[in-house]
Amino acid sequence: MLNNLFINMGGAISEWIVGLGGSQMLGDWIVRILAAVVILVFLLCNVIVLVYLERKFSGFYQERLGPNRVGPAGIFQLFMDILKLVSKNTYTPKNVDKLLYNLVPLVVFIPTMLCFMVLPFGAGMSMVDSDVGLLFYFAVSGLTTFILLTSGWAANNKYTLMGGMRATLQMISYEIPLIFSVIGIVMICGSMNLNEIVQNQIDHGWFIWRQPLAFIIFLVASTAEMNRNPFDLPEGEQELVAGYQTEYSGMRFAFMYLGEYVALLAMCWLSAVLFLGGWHGPILPGWIWIIIKTYVFVFINMWIRWTYPRIRIDHLMKLNWKVLIPLAIANMTITGIALRLVQTLA
Repeated sequence: MLNNLFINMGGAISEWIVGLGGSQMLGDWIVRILAAVVILVFLLCNVIVLVYLERKFSGFYQERLGPNRVGPAGIFQLFMDILKLVSKNTYTPKNVDKLLYNLVPLVVFIPTMLCFMVLPFGAGMSMVDSDVGLLFYFAVSGLTTFILLTSGWAANNKYTLMGGMRATLQMISYEIPLIFSVIGIVMICGSMNLNEIVQNQIDHGWFIWRQPLAFIIFLVASTAEMNRNPFDLPEGEQELVAGYQTEYSGMRFAFMYLGEYVALLAMCWLSAVLFLGGWHGPILPGWIWIIIKTYVFVFINMWIRWTYPRIRIDHLMKLNWKVLIPLAIANMTITGIALRLVQTLA
């Protein structure tokens, strides 16, 4: 099994470091660093796939060809885009906060990468098996809000500032129904450990069937949390050019773009863990099943993005405060009453 192979390799590397005279702590840290590098390479490879799929799906949904010139079916188009961005001169506008302006593209995808520390890749294949893994995910991913606001402020541009403020408003607001929607799952499982949540679904059934209202709320709120259509108000090109990333070009823009797709992958991965049973599935290894389920959510998200137009910001807020949050509270209440009835009857 792949998970046993990773565990054995980690143990072998740690023992080798100890055999060379290093401490056990040093060996453990080296294993963790190597695991982080492997996850980074995995994420970068997935971003390449996601960008290609995004373009192909958008072309299909809107009856366009999509990339079809560079390589078979246009599979090398992204590499040409990367070459263009690498060869492009970067320009720093006047009167920007140079420290923050240059720092934002380097750190924008770090919070999302940290989320993969607790996301399981299969049975026994979590980098950190934490009892508060779900809480850690939401706490770390929420840091992206401050990074986007910093991006808008540091560029000293009214369009970037408005984009950063919109991102802050939208992401903080939609974190409420997003977190409320999974409280019912935590109540049922009695744990915020993502591996235990998956195990509960293996034993009793997937939460997409047991918490259907929570699933719908989570799907809508997570789309808004990622700033993707029809909720991409922070990047509304008709009003804000490109929003918080207007003043970035070249590889700085590429890093901002990378952050968006890493966030998409992380949120779809969490959705698969919470509602589709994670690595649970027949015949195939668990790590293949979780990737398949993640890409099911990726497909749904891209379908939504290229089907529905951008909504107005007042409608965005009304949907959150007047619809999603009351429904999430109702779902928590119903779940609590159902659990109490089960305990009473038992």
